[in-house]
Amino acid sequence: MSTDDLPETFHVTTDEQLRAVSNLTRHRIMAVLRFEPATITQIAQRVGLAKGSSSYHVRLLERAGLVKVVRTRKVRGVTERYYAMAARSIELPDPGEGQPDVLLRNAVADLEASPVGGERHVRMAHLRLTEEQFTELGARLQALADEYRTLSDPSLPDVSLVFALFRPAPRRQVEGDDK
Repeated sequence: MSTDDLPETFHVTTDEQLRAVSNLTRHRIMAVLRFEPATITQIAQRVGLAKGSSSYHVRLLERAGLVKVVRTRKVRGVTERYYAMAARSIELPDPGEGQPDVLLRNAVADLEASPVGGERHVRMAHLRLTEEQFTELGARLQALADEYRTLSDPSLPDVSLVFALFRPAPRRQVEGDDK
């Protein structure tokens, strides 16, 4: 099964799905399955886990509907299962007020775990935009990500792209700020 056969988006709607995707290990397993199916052994090797731990996390992802078995084969009397993502992308619900954003939390953990001295591009820009400019920039960022996703080659090393375009909460004036 190629990623061409996958639905475009999986919408996380249940608490079970949100718990499954919130775990950093399962987030990394889904990254392994992003481009091609893999067995528990292959997943364990790529993520650096024991096979038993990988199996446990994959079962939770499968039960939540985030990954699925796409192929099986017999190897020395044992059925080997190949798992793949249930969709090309996963859409998470907006976190509630004061709640951490799971996607950004996992992205920061991956960024912090990336090789020291490796090339990376991290930038934060504070902008002042009209509503129209805000909407246009969001659409352009999404289109750019989609364009490069179509260029992705599973034989090449992984690259992660995360972007967040948002209006921050209004600052509350702290007592003594006006002095």
